[in-house]
Amino acid sequence: MNAKNLILPLFLMIATLFSVSAFAADGHTSSQFQGPKANQGTVTHSTKDGKSVLTLSDDFVVPDTPDPHWQVVDSEGNVYLLDKLKTKAFLGDNFKKEIVVPKYVKNISKVVIWCAFAEVNLGEASFSSPVK
Repeated sequence: MNAKNLILPLFLMIATLFSVSAFAADGHTSSQFQGPKANQGTVTHSTKDGKSVLTLSDDFVVPDTPDPHWQVVDSEGNVYLLDKLKTKAFLGDNFKKEIVVPKYVKNISKVVIWCAFAEVNLGEASFSSPVK
């Protein structure tokens, strides 16, 4: 293999290592989701561009319910209903895997997948300590 053929793989390896280490230093992962409909996967909290972001793991499965939403609970028990997991923009099996947490949410103790139609908790995942 000549030097030209090594540059791209080397660049990709360095970029991957940099992004993984930067994410790992910043990310906090929850417990596994537990609930009647959302009982697979976890959620990770990170800070991107100064914003608090929640990201569902690749093994998370969106519950087959009419109106699943992101919901968070802070350390004082305040509940914040955020956004739908599925909208018209996400057809088929696609869903809103990542969400920016509004600034008025001071911290997050747990993430709930909430069915807004039936007003029921589909499953929740907790952080070992509140994340900001």
